[in-house]
Amino acid sequence: MLAYTTGIILFALAILISVSLHEFGHMLTAKAFKMKVTRYFVGFGPTLWSFRKGETEYGLKGIPLGGFVKIVGMTPLEEEEEELDERDKKRVFWRKPLWQRTVVLAAGSVTHFILGFAVLWVLVSFVGVTNPAWAESYEHSQNTAAVDVSECVPPEDADADFTCSASDEPAPAIAAGMRDGDQITGVAGQEVTDWDSLIAVVSDLEPGEAVDVTVDRDGESVDLQITPYAAEVELADGTTETVARIGVTPYLDPSIDPVLVAGPIGGIDETASYTGDMFRETFIALGQLPSKIPPLWDSIFGAERAEDTPVSVVGASRLGGEMVQYDQWAMFFMLLVVLNYFIGVFNLLPLLPMDGGHIAIAWFERVRSWLAARRGKPDPGRVDYLKLMPLTYAVIIVLGGFMLLTITADIVNPITIFN
Repeated sequence: MLAYTTGIILFALAILISVSLHEFGHMLTAKAFKMKVTRYFVGFGPTLWSFRKGETEYGLKGIPLGGFVKIVGMTPLEEEEEELDERDKKRVFWRKPLWQRTVVLAAGSVTHFILGFAVLWVLVSFVGVTNPAWAESYEHSQNTAAVDVSECVPPEDADADFTCSASDEPAPAIAAGMRDGDQITGVAGQEVTDWDSLIAVVSDLEPGEAVDVTVDRDGESVDLQITPYAAEVELADGTTETVARIGVTPYLDPSIDPVLVAGPIGGIDETASYTGDMFRETFIALGQLPSKIPPLWDSIFGAERAEDTPVSVVGASRLGGEMVQYDQWAMFFMLLVVLNYFIGVFNLLPLLPMDGGHIAIAWFERVRSWLAARRGKPDPGRVDYLKLMPLTYAVIIVLGGFMLLTITADIVNPITIFN
């Protein structure tokens, strides 16, 4: 229990650090472009401690749920500018070139990407991560019902490390002549298309009664006759059920190492490849997000929580706690990588109040001014943020509601990795 609690605290702290570095990225680039930065704080609410260095106040606030940086002129508050001298008015954010403003606004997400890449490089280079080729092989077996053939029928009390001996009963599949890599296409006259359909069809068979099984072996169809055995399987509710089994597992190419350790040089290319895959999966996840809300809602009221439903900071921290509890540090840091990449991408969406929304407005202003100049009309100036406030509040309400939904689900019906 102590390890679990420690893991939760460590992961929550890691999230706080990454968000604080996000704001630090804004501040660092703003100062590099001579913008006026007046405040940088970790947390929100009442100030616990602060100090001033130059024109910037640094400090720690009482609610450790993020952080913020104050760059003068990020929104059009003219009364703020009236308090500045003429020299500082030239340092106001919106007066700076568009490319500099874009860099500053994007710096938070870039910081997440850099942090995620650095942690992932360490994992890929020295610790070891799941080999993408092995994962692809496993996915192929799941999608095609390609199988590895077990040598024997495992005893009822067999654990995960069980190995067969000469005295054990041969598994039905190997006794019938099935080979590793065979793709099962039919069982007892029913079509099999993937691993899930194979399990469903086999589970309904009668143990001890021979059935016809068709496999695809190197492009040729081979018919076998297999007599399944009875096995006890544990259900999601903790009860057991007797089902038929034939002695096969998903096919895994024996020439592929499931763990990839690339070394510091090779790790750069592998990390870049991993990052590309993660970015692609992140965009897919964002596109599927609306469809995940109904099952997330149902899970609050007792439905089974799917592993691919979104999690909040609470849920991610609980998962981090489990990983530390079971000494799965590589998974702990990989989860942190995934979270940083997701936050970085999400923050660049062209919606206020995210940084991507401010970037979109800045470029919209530039395009609108360019079009006005082309038509010989006066520059329309800056976008009126007050007119955008209803849309901004709508986004905040939607995001707040989604956050409340995920937090509730993570408390009432959390996702667990190790049962």
